[in-house]
Amino acid sequence: MRELTASELDFVSGGSDSCSGDGGNTYGGINDTGTFGDEMINLYEGLIEATSYIIERVADAL
Repeated sequence: MRELTASELDFVSGGSDSCSGDGGNTYGGINDTGTFGDEMINLYEGLIEATSYIIERVADAL
């Protein structure tokens, strides 16, 4: 393991000159948590649509 540099410490601790913006604090890469629910719903609906498409293609092939 290596020691972190000063800029890396700021990034992982969320330290920056201001409290807003891209301070490094993310939740699994998500900066704007207000839209996380909508994104999850869109992902779920996309998976349902893809699964339905696959089932339809298989049924037509049989």
